[in-house]
Amino acid sequence: GIAGSVATLLHDAVMNPAEAVVKQRLQMFNSPYSSVLGCVRAVRRSEGLRAFYRSYTTQLTMNVPFQAIHFITYELLQEHLNPRRDYNPRSHIVAGAVAGAAAAAATTPLDVCKTLLNTQENTALSSMNVRGHLSGMANAISTVYRLGGLPGFFKGVQARVIFQMPSTAIAWSVYEFFKYFLTKHALDRTT
Repeated sequence: GIAGSVATLLHDAVMNPAEAVVKQRLQMFNSPYSSVLGCVRAVRRSEGLRAFYRSYTTQLTMNVPFQAIHFITYELLQEHLNPRRDYNPRSHIVAGAVAGAAAAAATTPLDVCKTLLNTQENTALSSMNVRGHLSGMANAISTVYRLGGLPGFFKGVQARVIFQMPSTAIAWSVYEFFKYFLTKHALDRTT
């Protein structure tokens, strides 16, 4: 658990500016940015370096529970589908897909808040009379609720689940394959 948390802290520190700020701003409808470097320069110039980490704590708030739910669900499913823990691609794929779906669905409200913080969606913010930049998880939660009520926290849940299911199924099946292959190879060399 500690290793996973530290890995998430470091991973998100590196990936937050690229994935959570630049990519999302390039994907916005009517995005004013035409390139990655142009987006980086414009955001740095107009909002400062802090803009790249505006949602870092939100990202961690989402990713730590995502990984916890993901790993716990995978392990619980493996206990039922593959109690002997043999190399069984079918069980790894099914458990990985279900674990990814559960984690994605459970953390969608946090992802919606993170997206609002990263994109600073002008239409949404101006409709709420928000001036300047929205910052902090509490502000994001309150803004999402005012804009869409409880259903607003689950916008995009189906897309997140559909994206995560094959992603986590592939990741777990590849991990389990290499664990099996490397263990078998090491055992073959010692005998």
